Amino acid sequence: MGPVRLALLLAAAAVLLGPGGGAVTEAVYIPYNTSAGVVAGKLNVHLVPHTHDDVGWLKTVDQYYVGSNNSIQAACVQNVLDSMVSALLKDENRKFIYVEQAFFQRWWRQQSNSTKDIVKDLVGFDALYFSRIDYQDREVRKGAKTLETVWRSSKTFGSSADIFSGIFPINYEPPPGEFYFEVDAESPLVQDDRLLFDYNVEQRVNDFVHAALSQANITRTNHIMFTMGTDFKYQYAESWFRQMDKLIHYVNKDGRVNALYSTPSIYTDAKFAANVAWPLKTDDFFPYADKPNSYWTGYFTSRPALKQYVRLMSGYYLAARQLEFFKGRSNLGITTDSLADALALAQHHDAVTGTEKQHVANDYAKRLSIGYNKAEELVSSSLSCLSESGSKKICSSTTANFIQCPLLNITYCPPSEMNFSQGRSLVVLVYNSLGWKREDVIRIPVMSDLVVVHDSEGAEIESQLLPIANFSLNIRDKYTKAYMGTSPAAKPKFWLAFPASVPPLGFNTYFVSSGNRSESVSSAFTLYSQGNNSSNRQVGQGRLKLQFSAAGALSVYSDSKTQVEENFEQNYKYYIGDDGSGGDPQNSGAYIFRPKGTVPITTGGQVPLTILRGPILDEVHQQINSWIYQITRVYKGKDYVETEFIIGPIPVDDENGKELSAEIVTNMATNKTFYTDSSGRDFIKRVRDYRSDWKLEVHQPIAGNYYPVNLGIYVEDGSKELSVLVDRSVGGSSIKDGQIELMLHRRLVYDDGRGVDEALDEPVCIDNHCEGLVIQGKYYMKIDERGEGARWRRTFGQEIYSPLLLAFSEQDGGNWVNSHVPKFSSMDPTYSLPDNVALLTLQELEDASVLLRLAHLYEAGEHKDLSALASVDLKRVFRDKKISKIVETNLSANQERAAMEKNRLKWKVEGPIPHENVVRGGPVDLSKLVVQLGPMEIRTFIISFEHR
Repeated sequence: MGPVRLALLLAAAAVLLGPGGGAVTEAVYIPYNTSAGVVAGKLNVHLVPHTHDDVGWLKTVDQYYVGSNNSIQAACVQNVLDSMVSALLKDENRKFIYVEQAFFQRWWRQQSNSTKDIVKDLVGFDALYFSRIDYQDREVRKGAKTLETVWRSSKTFGSSADIFSGIFPINYEPPPGEFYFEVDAESPLVQDDRLLFDYNVEQRVNDFVHAALSQANITRTNHIMFTMGTDFKYQYAESWFRQMDKLIHYVNKDGRVNALYSTPSIYTDAKFAANVAWPLKTDDFFPYADKPNSYWTGYFTSRPALKQYVRLMSGYYLAARQLEFFKGRSNLGITTDSLADALALAQHHDAVTGTEKQHVANDYAKRLSIGYNKAEELVSSSLSCLSESGSKKICSSTTANFIQCPLLNITYCPPSEMNFSQGRSLVVLVYNSLGWKREDVIRIPVMSDLVVVHDSEGAEIESQLLPIANFSLNIRDKYTKAYMGTSPAAKPKFWLAFPASVPPLGFNTYFVSSGNRSESVSSAFTLYSQGNNSSNRQVGQGRLKLQFSAAGALSVYSDSKTQVEENFEQNYKYYIGDDGSGGDPQNSGAYIFRPKGTVPITTGGQVPLTILRGPILDEVHQQINSWIYQITRVYKGKDYVETEFIIGPIPVDDENGKELSAEIVTNMATNKTFYTDSSGRDFIKRVRDYRSDWKLEVHQPIAGNYYPVNLGIYVEDGSKELSVLVDRSVGGSSIKDGQIELMLHRRLVYDDGRGVDEALDEPVCIDNHCEGLVIQGKYYMKIDERGEGARWRRTFGQEIYSPLLLAFSEQDGGNWVNSHVPKFSSMDPTYSLPDNVALLTLQELEDASVLLRLAHLYEAGEHKDLSALASVDLKRVFRDKKISKIVETNLSANQERAAMEKNRLKWKVEGPIPHENVVRGGPVDLSKLVVQLGPMEIRTFIISFEHR
């Protein structure tokens, strides 16, 4: 030992020893008292330990769980869960909240029964607490002490759907004052060993009390919440809990405030017990900005292909669960569970939103694809059984081999591209997952124009051939190779279109074969180049007609039945993504929409038109520019316009990110007002540059007026409604009166600084050549008399979400109808659900009971006839089964409705009590088995059947 080191040790010993070598004090064991509860008359500080662990963001869900790929982010959620439970078992007073179910599921499967029993006692849910609201809104609420409010989010349900909602003062992290206690955190620990130099109990208590009093000054009642945790914390939970043990112990000895371990439920109960009136919130919290030029409205559109994939798989899953039930979950050997897991994962706020790294987005898509493949096998097996046996018996083996076409949207469907020769024909089984009869037009690619279509009764039906555009064929070649690794050998020449009529919760069968068409069936199509003859520029064989101007732009919409006529334009434009070079470094990115300029997409004069006419539909093809192709369709039997778009790759050679929007412009006087849906349910009134809760300071007049559009958006004036429905979630707005715009695609060159550290630039790579993503999709437009648009938005909205499911088989000689069931419905053949009711869930559970959800589609007052009480006859829905037991549950089906309503907290709100007339369905009588639904009501049941 060197002399210097020895001297330091002797000096340290002298400090610790008194004269004669006696000890000044002793280190002793301190039993920390963490048993404090709520104390009346004091400021109660509820410490809520929590962690927020994304199920995929910078890393995939599995990488986060096991702690791999730590060069991106060091986090191991399995450690969090293990250490959390270990820490909780050391002290029964400790609490913890953890909400990421996908991680919990992985961990749960590995636990013993004794651990599971302990964890079950830790779960509960009573209120809603969150962080992200507009920065201006937050500051106003701090000053007015309205961070905590009663949220009445439904006009239809009024106070019966009130929920207490708390907004955190800053974020969902610990309060200011350095209270982060991760192992590697820099916050000072509570050092209570007086033998050590950095003893700091008094300072740490003062810091805690100061933070508590600061938060109490912006909060009502004598209860505040400290959110003790943040993203990916509690890798070693004991480090957090040990420090909180000390804080609770010493703060309560100090006595100025009372600290306690708590949960949101305990905190909510304390707020309720205060028996005070709370401010009322009646709209939503969109759009959100965390700074003046930082509106989180870009993610409404980010990764549009993934958004559509999630939407398509959701509708497919609904149908697959129905088919799983019809033939019996236990009889199939395969289940829909894999697709269910993938879809649940995709609902994460960094998944379908498009705010993840590219490799994580790929992982989400891969999981959806795997889930689909397994569900596809189940669907094919179920349809084979049903087509051979109907619902009368269980089939043990099937001869029909049904194939589906997941790439039909890019014109690739191998079974329909067969050679119709030597008596071969294509069997097209069309399944309808909706609860009412459905009429629609089927489109499949075929190789020859010598084809005819017959229905299930053998009658030839009207059909139409349309040549496939080269632009579509190019997309087919490119993306089929990207998806399958090889290009298709041959190219189909035509789309074959024919009408289909399908019963509710059932299927119909059609047959395509070679042959010459009957004289009464026209397949003629005519090509028109743009000309001066105005009649050549009008399309529509039925009540709806569109007129195109001489320049090739849409100009007039007219409906002969309703007498609605409106001049309008349909255009494309893009916003230049801000690169942060103008003083504020905020870029446009995956989260943030910050435009720095608007560029209309001009065509240099005229847009060449190619018009295809036929007995079923008319199409107008337009090459808008080198990277935008559009097809406008008007069906003879439909009363809306369908617009298909193919967009991309968006060019960024000029190093400008671009955010592409389509807009519809009319002369309607809409007074700054438009309406967007809330998760496909209530439509919420939006007013441009206005917020109902505070006086908005406008910094971003475009991004600050964008809202999520999941189902649709509409505007109205004194006489008309213009509605637009979408096939996936997008961002949308009405930037000027009479106009609606939808952002369809985004490609950006800079990261927006919200953690992803990656530009939103999705690549598609084929043979080591990469280019930007091309997307294909549709939106739909209709103009109605005022008050009549809701019927189309609600009914057709369900059809968009649940498209007809197509399955194909081949008939090689023989007679399919004699050996198969050509038409099937699980319901009474004379019954369908009411026009205002949708079936959301029909799922067989593991114990053979069935989960049923029914939803009323209309808000109160939304439609003069359909916003009324509806009734569903379960005896006719389940025609071949006898219900022995029916239990109504809450929406998530984890507790009975009666128990939920008994425990529901009814909050006082400020202001006069309004007169309400909330209509809800009554209890279900087991003898009558009729379910009533009031406007916007969703009712959930678990049903058991008698075994026969």
